[in-house]
Parts: sequence; C-alpha cells; structure tokens
Amino acid sequence: MLEEMKPMFMHDELGLAPDCAAATTPLLEVKGVTLQYKTKEHLVTATYRVNFEVMKSDRYILLGPSGCGKSTLLKAVGGFLSPTEGNIRLNGVDVTAPGPDRMMVFQEFDQLLPWKTVKENVAFTLIKSGTLRGKAAEDKAMQYIEKVNLAKFANTYPHMLSGGMKQRVAIARAMAMEPQILLMDEPFAALDALTRRKMQDELLRLWDDTHFTVLFVTHSILEAVALGNRILLLSPHPGQVKAELNSTGEDDLDEVSGLRLSDRINRLLFAQPVEDQGGTFHE
Repeated sequence: MLEEMKPMFMHDELGLAPDCAAATTPLLEVKGVTLQYKTKEHLVTATYRVNFEVMKSDRYILLGPSGCGKSTLLKAVGGFLSPTEGNIRLNGVDVTAPGPDRMMVFQEFDQLLPWKTVKENVAFTLIKSGTLRGKAAEDKAMQYIEKVNLAKFANTYPHMLSGGMKQRVAIARAMAMEPQILLMDEPFAALDALTRRKMQDELLRLWDDTHFTVLFVTHSILEAVALGNRILLLSPHPGQVKAELNSTGEDDLDEVSGLRLSDRINRLLFAQPVEDQGGTFHE
C-alpha cells in the first residue's frame, strides 16, 4: 500500500515558508515518517512520509482536518508510537520511548489527579520521575504555578477549578519538568470561545517569559495563526505535508496574493480533495 502513495509536499506560490534557519541545528527532526495502526478490519495509514523540523523556541503548529494524523504524530514524537518508516530525532537522538524531555498536555480536563491539590499535582511528576524531592519539588511546582497565575489556588483541588484553570495547572505541571519540547494536543478545544481566547493569550505571555519550544496540534486555522510562528499544513488521511507557512501572530494581508493568512491556509487545505487511501481514521 505504501508504494502506491505519492508524497504531496507542495512548494505553493501562496506562501511556503523559507528555510531561513538552514544553518541552525533543529531541535526536533521528523523525517519521512509514516504511521500505521491496525483495526479489526483495516490497516490504517495515519500519516505518509511526513517531514518537518522544529527549531529551539519554535511555536510549531500541526494543522489539518480531523483524521489527518496530527495527534498520532504528536504521540509518535512523545515516544508512544513507533513509525512504520522514517525516523524521529530529538537533539540528534532517535526517539524510541517516552521521556521527561517531552511532556504532553491533552485537551481533557480530567488529566489532573482529583485527590491532589494544584501544588501536589504539579509536584507529582517531578517527584514520580525522580527529578526532585520534598521541598525542592514543592518550590519548583510553585515557581510554575505562579507563572500561570494560580498561586492563590495552590492548595485547591481540581473539582473547584474552572476548565481554563485546570488547563493552566496541566501546563504548569508539564513545564515544571522543563522539557526540551512541550507537546500540546488541542489543549483549548473543550473550552468556551472566550476562555479559549484568554488561554491563547496566556500561552503567548508564558512563551514571552520562557521561550519554551512547543509542538501544538489544532483544528482551528485562526488558533494556528495566533499561536504559531511556523504552521505545517496536513492533508486529510493519510496525512501528508501540503505546505509550511510562517506566521507573525497576526492574520495579515499578503500583498502578493491579496489574501489574509487564514484565507491562504484555507485554500491550501481544501483546494484539492485527497482520495481516501488509508481507511477511516479518527483522532
């Protein structure tokens, strides 16, 4: 089946990102990655020969329609899934298993331990991984709880928090490990529109403070434009690279094409329907 498919990478005139960091060593390299899994009836190809590089301090967005393998790619970078072909390297080392150098934030609100306070939740990963113990773990936890503006709620239990506050705790818990890359799988998708926008602003504020590297999955074109400095566009399943674009964080009007960035992305994503070659896939 793999031999029958052809890569879809497009050097589109609507705005392929230039290789402005060619002289810089990538933090994360995803090279020719095909991801597959089996169901009772099908061998499903989630992505096909995907290539991209993430530089240190990038806010790198994986954007595409449901079923294009965005979340599957994130899990592979996290070390939870091995590629059928191709390889994933972090700081020049092959990713073969999960590790504390890659921390993940999910969209579900129930990712916190309900019987632990905010501070205990954030400190838990530090203690469980053996990174820190006792007061040192608590101090590190409080450092990141303060960064997400939840110091007043350090001794509060998750059931007393709003959805947005729970996500801030999850982000603080992941960042307290000070990973090389933060993996975020649609962390704001379940929030209402106003809270989602607030969380986007808070994530950017946090990035301004620490310049962490993030690989962020979203279905939302506007969210991708607002949060990312680089955006990878993926086709419907099996996910293949269509283009990579730069973003300034503003939905600017391009003088050459006469289109806003969001409109250019929309055209690239939906201009050419892709034949279903990999079976039904649900993220």
